[in-house]
Amino acid sequence: MSLTTRQIDALIDAVRDTGRREIMPYFRNLSPQAISTKVDAKDLVTDADRAAERAITAAVSKILPHAVVVGEEAVADRPEVQNLIATADTTVIVDPIDGTGNFVSGLAIFGTILAVVEKGETIFGLLYDPVLDDWIVGVRGGGAFFSSETVAAHPVMSGASRRLETARGFLPLDNYAAAERAIVMQTFAPVYQIQAIRCSCHEYRLVAAGEADFLVSASLNPWDHAAGLLVVNEAGGWSQVDGHRDYAPTLRHGSVIAASCQSVGECVRDLSKCVT
Repeated sequence: MSLTTRQIDALIDAVRDTGRREIMPYFRNLSPQAISTKVDAKDLVTDADRAAERAITAAVSKILPHAVVVGEEAVADRPEVQNLIATADTTVIVDPIDGTGNFVSGLAIFGTILAVVEKGETIFGLLYDPVLDDWIVGVRGGGAFFSSETVAAHPVMSGASRRLETARGFLPLDNYAAAERAIVMQTFAPVYQIQAIRCSCHEYRLVAAGEADFLVSASLNPWDHAAGLLVVNEAGGWSQVDGHRDYAPTLRHGSVIAASCQSVGECVRDLSKCVT
C-alpha cells in the first residue's frame, strides 16, 4: 500500500490542527497539576501530550480507518499496544509531543512525530514543529520535503561528506552510566561539536537538512525513530542499528546512528564501538 496525496495532506492537516488546538495553548502555560512522570523524573508527560494523542488518534481513524494507532502515551499505559506494529497490516505511530522536557521548561524545541508503517516497513514520516508551524515529510522512494504555510514544498538534502574535526552531532551523555561519561567524551573528542537538545524530532530534521551531521541514540522507541530515519534516508543520509543492520520499527533493543552521509556515519560508528 502507498498513501494517496489526499491522505498525506489530511494527516499533515490533522497534526497541524492538533498543534494549534491541543499543544500550543499549553506552551508556557502549564500548571503543576498538568505535569507528571512516567518511568523516571526525566520521562515527563503532560495533559497536552495526552490530549494531542487523543486528537491525532481520532483523526487517523477517519483518514486511515483500516490502520491501528500506536501512540507513546498509549504504550506507557498499556505496553502490549506496541506489539501491534509487528502484527497489524498498517500502523500509525505517534509521538504527540517529542521533547516534553523542553516543552515543560518553556523551550521551543519540541515537535510532533507521526509515522505510517505498512507490514513492518515505514512508508511515511512527518516531523512537525508546532511553534513555527512547519514540517518535513519523507515518503519511501519519494524523497524528503520541507513545507510550511508560506513556503512551498521543496526537497531537503543531507550534508556533504566531512571530517570529524568539522562535524557536529547529537550525543546525550545521560544515555550512558555516570562512570562511562568521561570515557565517552574522550572517545568523541575528535568531533568538532557534541550537543544534546533532547528532541528526536528536531535532531532528525537538522540531520536531514544537512544542518547537523549525525545523531546517536541508545534506545529504539519507534515513536522517536521510525519517521525520522525514513526522512534522513530519503534525504540522502545514512543510518544503521548496532553498526551493522538496517532499522525496522519492530526492533526493540539496540542503538541507532543516523548521519548526513555514509562516511560520517561510519566514523561515528567506529567511535561508538569504543564505548559499547
